[in-house]
Amino acid sequence: MTTKAKTAIVPENGETVFIPLNKLKKHPKNARKTPHSEASIAAKAASIGAKGILQNLVVEPERDSEGEPTGCYLVSIGEGRRLAQMLRVKRKEIKKTEAIRCVIDTGNDAAEISLDENVTRENLHPADEFERFRELAEDRGWGAEEIAARFGVTAHVVKQRLRLGAVSPKLMQVYRDGELTLDQLMAFAITEDHARQEQVYANLSWNRDASTIRRDLTKANVAATERRAIFIGAQAYTEAGGNIIRDLFTEDRGGFYEDAALLDRLVIDKLESIAAEVQQAEGWKWVSVHIDFPHAHGMRRAYPHPVELSEEDVAAYDNAQNELERLSAEWEDADVDLPDEVDQRFGELEAEIERIEVKRHAYEADEIARGGVFVVLSHDGEARIERGFIRAEDEAPEPEEVGDGETVIDGVRVNGDGEVMDEDSEDGSALEAEDEELDEDGKPLSDSLIRDLTAHRTMALRLALGEQPDMALVAVTHALAAQTFYRGGGEAHCLEIRPISASLGGHADGIEDTAEAKALADRHAGWATDMPQNIADLWGFIAGLDHASIMALFAHCASQTVNAVKLPWEQNKRKAYETADRLATAVALDMTAHWTPTVRAFLGRVTKAQILAAVREALGDGAAQRIADKKKQEMAEAAEQLLAGTGWLPPLLRTERPAWLTDAQPEIPVMAEDMTEADSARTVEDEPFAIAAE
Repeated sequence: MTTKAKTAIVPENGETVFIPLNKLKKHPKNARKTPHSEASIAAKAASIGAKGILQNLVVEPERDSEGEPTGCYLVSIGEGRRLAQMLRVKRKEIKKTEAIRCVIDTGNDAAEISLDENVTRENLHPADEFERFRELAEDRGWGAEEIAARFGVTAHVVKQRLRLGAVSPKLMQVYRDGELTLDQLMAFAITEDHARQEQVYANLSWNRDASTIRRDLTKANVAATERRAIFIGAQAYTEAGGNIIRDLFTEDRGGFYEDAALLDRLVIDKLESIAAEVQQAEGWKWVSVHIDFPHAHGMRRAYPHPVELSEEDVAAYDNAQNELERLSAEWEDADVDLPDEVDQRFGELEAEIERIEVKRHAYEADEIARGGVFVVLSHDGEARIERGFIRAEDEAPEPEEVGDGETVIDGVRVNGDGEVMDEDSEDGSALEAEDEELDEDGKPLSDSLIRDLTAHRTMALRLALGEQPDMALVAVTHALAAQTFYRGGGEAHCLEIRPISASLGGHADGIEDTAEAKALADRHAGWATDMPQNIADLWGFIAGLDHASIMALFAHCASQTVNAVKLPWEQNKRKAYETADRLATAVALDMTAHWTPTVRAFLGRVTKAQILAAVREALGDGAAQRIADKKKQEMAEAAEQLLAGTGWLPPLLRTERPAWLTDAQPEIPVMAEDMTEADSARTVEDEPFAIAAE
């Protein structure tokens, strides 16, 4: 005969008891059917680990099918805390028999009280949460990492809350009153300057977009991606006492340099240091430092000229070149990374070759003694050194021709061999006597006869030149080059061709400091370096070039005269604009290599409808619809990301497909019909910010 097990003792309703963790189970009537998130459980575990369980669990005894207690308890309220403790067991922070303080409730319906606990409650207002986090940091001296560990969130989330808690109390109250959104409050948190925050808030118009607030707060600052910030760097700027504003809620790409004046001073100081080194090493008369290149300097520019290398340099160059070719051939097919010593040797040889190459061109000593250097900041944040500028007061006087191959320089008479002539010399007296004799013996040709004879010669030259295309190319190239590269070159040719090169700086801000402008300037400098110093030698220089080089020089000079800028008051240039379109087609101009539709360059300067039309054309209706409900600034920023890499261009910048292109070659630019399905599905995700709460 068997006896029934002793019935377990059941605590009374309302009694507080300590129950082993492994005796607690989730109540089947618990209102929460959607499981707790892993992040929520982890946060509760961190909180309990730091502070213990602050709120008792509510349980009732578990009973078997016969109504007898099993010794386990069902958790009606506090299931999240039970799971957090189970996680701590898994982490070996506590034992599975850890005693948990619980309250027995057998009088209420478990389903009702479970629902009641989650319904009849109000979360802490986010503003209170932000301020309490800030107080923990200020009053207890806790850092973001320590606070994060105690609340089970990431340090970045804590930093966000601390930044929000530091917003002006006046604006925090506006947020509590519901007159600011969380997005707007996050925008104000980009700076901790309460006065500045309140000033921007007071000046807000109807447009209260978060992007507008950020832009207003940082418009006096310098983005870390700007060339001045790149040139100086964050470390040097902060070491000089500068502060970098960080936006913890969006991708700030390095933040914003708060003190623009300090940054400008650091840029000038660094440029001046570089300029001093250049002047000391090269001996220029003057150096001048600017952040932007002074395009209106009005000075003539001299360029270096080819010079013969010394025998030692020629030998060193050949040796370095030969060894570099030998090493390249030896390691060309190697499947492994180059050994350090080999890689180092490659660098040494390339540096040696470059050092000697520089010596192939040099400025005249007189040009260095009279000329100067501009040291400026380039578009990509590097120092740009431009040499060879001659001020008007430092120009050498033009020689005055006095006949018989003689000139007068600074009042001194010089013969054709460069020898100084004595005004009282016998040769000079004899020449003067001879001139007087010629004047007496014969009359000079009349002006009308000279015109007559040279007119016939001009006609004959026109006829002959028109029958010799190769020589016509030389003559035209000479006329263009003389005026493009030489001071007073317009008087050194006989073709009535006048190249005009319009400045583009007044039409597009900053265009003269772009990568394209630098490439054009470098090409010009390359030709100028090869030009003979004396314009009298220019014809021989050009005539001695091979056909390909003549064509290249001709193309460069011709390119300087292109002007396709559309101005509203030039209504009579329609045919010129059409010709510019044909020229673009003929040269297969691809503007995607030179221009992209950014907020600054285009999207921020057109209407919302035009922004949507651009996105729709490039990526289809779906992409346009995803940003259609955004404010203007947010729409422009989102469109910039969407259009990146699509090849979309506004109609003014598009090039008509050349007739000679095959069907296999893509048209420029690529439009929506040319995009793949994957490409057209690209989107911009909203920037996440979540406030975790227990």
